[in-house]
Amino acid sequence: MSRPPTFTPPPCADARVLATERGDFAVLDAVPRTPARATALLLPGYTGSKEDFVALLEPLTGAGYRVIAVDGRGQYESPGTDRQESYAQGELARDVLAQAAALGEAPGGLHLLGHSLGGQIARAAVLLDAAPFRSLTLMSSGPAEVVAAQRDKVKMLSDALAVLSMDEVWQAMQALDPPQDADTGDGADMRRRWLAHNPAQLIATGAQLTAEPDRVDELAAVGLPVHVLSGERDDVWPVELFDAMARRLGARRTTIAGAEHSPNTARPQETAKALAAFWDGLPDA
Repeated sequence: MSRPPTFTPPPCADARVLATERGDFAVLDAVPRTPARATALLLPGYTGSKEDFVALLEPLTGAGYRVIAVDGRGQYESPGTDRQESYAQGELARDVLAQAAALGEAPGGLHLLGHSLGGQIARAAVLLDAAPFRSLTLMSSGPAEVVAAQRDKVKMLSDALAVLSMDEVWQAMQALDPPQDADTGDGADMRRRWLAHNPAQLIATGAQLTAEPDRVDELAAVGLPVHVLSGERDDVWPVELFDAMARRLGARRTTIAGAEHSPNTARPQETAKALAAFWDGLPDA
């Protein structure tokens, strides 16, 4: 899971609720000091939250972009039901379209970015309706299901969530994968986030990750500008799959040196620079 350097948003960002026709979503809303060039909507990955993008907020607002990082339904501070069917990919994609609608006609348009699972949800949203978006960035998000080792991990987690409490699962995960030095403080923020996730959301979205079909050709047919960004190593999808996906899409391809599955937390300055360069280079809305 992504380990943000801090859960405290920078001064440029406010934690607030985005009200939509499909419910309320917790967001971090970061605004530049000058009129925004455009707005970016950022979707986190599996087990993640809007805080995974905290380190991107200042450099992106410094580049002139308003940034909305969102908790999806059942993630961290956004409410969700205990019914797994509420988290079907189509439902989550419609949530994204509702979020875009709630943001309104932003000056400069709206760029969509999804990290890992968030990228596949973002892709599904674009395939439903690309009209709200100027571009799509797939960050460490592959063309289809995750690799076999990750499928095994997701199944193990889902089996545990079906019979254990969230706290019991957290303790088991910490025993198997102790926090690294880069973890946030003493891990209290990470634990609080984990406990706030709805287990039905984790089980449902985990199943999606293990069975996602290849929809790259469908996305290519939409014609939306796409950016494929990843670290130089990744244990969820091989980097070679990102390379091939970018070629199939005719997409911009960026590899962040020194980063793995979460360049947003490992190399935020370099990642923000690459994102801003992509958005800056698009034709005017």
